[in-house]
Amino acid sequence: MKSMTGFASKEIAIAPFGKISLEIRSTNHKFLEAVFHLPVGFLSLEDKIKKDIEARIKRGRVVCVMNILGTPANKIFIDKRLLRDYILTLRAIQEEAHVKEEISLDTLINLPGVLSLTEDRRSKSKIWPRLRTLVHKTLDDLVSMRRKEGAALHIYLKNSAQALQTSLGFIKTKFAKLIKNKLTELQTPEERTSFLKDTDITEEIERLAFHIKNFKNKLSNAGPIGKELDFIAQEMQREANTMGAKSCDATMSSRVVEIKSQIEKIREQLQNIE
Repeated sequence: MKSMTGFASKEIAIAPFGKISLEIRSTNHKFLEAVFHLPVGFLSLEDKIKKDIEARIKRGRVVCVMNILGTPANKIFIDKRLLRDYILTLRAIQEEAHVKEEISLDTLINLPGVLSLTEDRRSKSKIWPRLRTLVHKTLDDLVSMRRKEGAALHIYLKNSAQALQTSLGFIKTKFAKLIKNKLTELQTPEERTSFLKDTDITEEIERLAFHIKNFKNKLSNAGPIGKELDFIAQEMQREANTMGAKSCDATMSSRVVEIKSQIEKIREQLQNIE
């Protein structure tokens, strides 16, 4: 079992860029969502980093932040193809509108996308093997933290499920005695039928017992189980609500309230399980 919450950071020195730091943090999310904040010129590496993340993490919102701590050598990049398109378009407008004013260099270099700062793309392709090592080491630490927190959550959920089982056992015993005593007090079959219709929680007890047992079994499964456990917890909550509505004894009602509160706490913790 792994939590969806974690944080890890590493840094490495890579020429000619200097030190490159990488931070990866994860929080709970219904699905796997990867968000990247990479330096200018490193966006081409996003897909490669994303594949490495997807290989290790199956669920959660993962934010990957990379920073260059050194001073990379930036160069001016001119998008010549875009510049030619701008010039052709502007000349066509001049001819159509009969404008004689010349197109100035100042106008051209300020058009969107013509000039930008970039770094040597060949350098980036060469550093990827070392950068990937940085990604792997950071992911190792992140996954390790998620496992540690997952282990703590596993103990909590296991103990909580056991507490539910104990409370349900009390209710089952109490209800059997209550029904036996109450039915002897009622005189007619109609009265007994009416009483059982409104208060019999035998089916709810059996279904809740099944869901608790299923929940405990699923806790030991490998891989992402958060969604499945949350679904089971929803079913437990449904049965507990019905039991509370049918309860005709103050002591039983108190135990049902405890069960419902415990299930709510379980569901809160399940939001952090991968």
